[in-house]
Amino acid sequence: MAAHGARKQVAVATLERPDGAHCCPKLHEAVELIGKRWTGAIIAVLLEGGAMRFTEIAQAIPQLSDRLLSERMKELESRGIVERRVFNDSPARVEYELTDMGRELAPVLTQLKSWSHRWLD
Repeated sequence: MAAHGARKQVAVATLERPDGAHCCPKLHEAVELIGKRWTGAIIAVLLEGGAMRFTEIAQAIPQLSDRLLSERMKELESRGIVERRVFNDSPARVEYELTDMGRELAPVLTQLKSWSHRWLD
């Protein structure tokens, strides 16, 4: 046990560790992107549903607020994972669909789902 007043050094998960080893920055970025709250659920719904309207995605994930869904969709679109298409119907119709990059996440999410069923209560 450390003496009173002495500080215990604790290693924290960072991109650079004191021992010189490094976390892969691309892996870190991917985990941070996909690991954001509700992002995995949104991608899973789009993988299963194909092109969907905003309200359809919202209905598929009822616990997700419209504000947060909108924020996540904008982020996924800006990162090239989701494509937003506007149709000039009357009224205008907007659909969201995974890009090739987004669809390539299917095996990752399948493996993560399998892992979660095996290890998480």
